[in-house]
Amino acid sequence: MKAIVNTEYGSPDVLRLSEVAKPAPQAGEVLVKVHATSLNAADRLILSGKPFIVRLSTGGPRRPKHTILGADVAGVVEAVGPGVTQFQPGDAVYGDLSGVGSGGLAEYVSAPERVWAHLPNGIPFEQAAAVPMAAVTALQALRDKGQLRPGQRVLIHGASGGVGTFAVQIAKALGAEVTAVCSPRNADMARALGADHVIDYTRDDFAQRGERYHIVLAVNGYRPLGDYQRVLAPGGVYVMVGGTMGQIFQALLLGPLLSRRGKVAAVTAKPDRADLAVVGELLQAGQVRPVIDRCYPLHEAAEAFRYLEREHARGKVVITVASAPLSPMQPTTVEDGA
Repeated sequence: MKAIVNTEYGSPDVLRLSEVAKPAPQAGEVLVKVHATSLNAADRLILSGKPFIVRLSTGGPRRPKHTILGADVAGVVEAVGPGVTQFQPGDAVYGDLSGVGSGGLAEYVSAPERVWAHLPNGIPFEQAAAVPMAAVTALQALRDKGQLRPGQRVLIHGASGGVGTFAVQIAKALGAEVTAVCSPRNADMARALGADHVIDYTRDDFAQRGERYHIVLAVNGYRPLGDYQRVLAPGGVYVMVGGTMGQIFQALLLGPLLSRRGKVAAVTAKPDRADLAVVGELLQAGQVRPVIDRCYPLHEAAEAFRYLEREHARGKVVITVASAPLSPMQPTTVEDGA
């Protein structure tokens, strides 16, 4: 089968389209013919191997332990291993494989039954592949870390990326009043996703407006921790998803000391099939829809990574692996200049 392989850390230049052995499902595993996968910030970090802690967490201090990236996968079950009870050949599935070695940038991938979920009816593969990691991270950040309740005010800093676009919609679905912080090119998109208010960070500083929020969610935040805590309402929660290493260490070291201003909570991607099912229900109800910036074929995966590195992608970048008829529900795409 064809796969995008990286046997060393580095830039997208180290990626190679190669012929590798098609996996066979072992006991408890499901073999899936991949139709689409999407890229996440985690893929970029694993590819580069920087910072070094990424290598330690993924098991390859000198060389990648897992040589095929791609955690978010959508496709069709090809075969099942002994002991699999919830899936059968022909089932449309999707899942987050980040906890089991990834492997989505290939024509086939075999992974434990526990990571897969049935694809919601009417959701195209390209759209489904954009969902698992980013949407579940947004859900866990708002519902679990933020303890979001209906009627609360939520500020989302970084509202136009993969996690941010889902966070705007999930916060609205949970009954929040949402303020999105983004660039002017993404303001209309944020409003279309349901944001009640939009702050153009090139003209307005959210930390100087005097407004207070019950939850501040920063995606890949770069502002000082004090700026986020300054706008918290009493008892509020600052939730960070990613961010610069300096900010992450600042939150870890100073967060407890600053807790009188509001709680500081960090979120990392945590695959959870039950949470993916919750997101699936929101998809089918029309309360959440993925935003897809661009789609690339498998053989252009390196260029997809380059685009992700040099541009502020709006929503997700998707890699199409196998062609399949789309359902009437089409992926939401963002045109240049929108």
